[in-house]
Amino acid sequence: MYQPLLLDANWNNGVFMIVIFALVCVALIGILINFMMSGKKKNDSENLE
Repeated sequence: MYQPLLLDANWNNGVFMIVIFALVCVALIGILINFMMSGKKKNDSENLE
């Protein structure tokens, strides 16, 4: 009589959304690291001058 929702769920949409979310997170982390590295280079060059 009682059926858990997990058995009736369509996992394709959920997996697709998780993959998209993971790609967005990786892209944002990459952009953040890129900004951090470029900021360090500018600070180092300003200190040398």
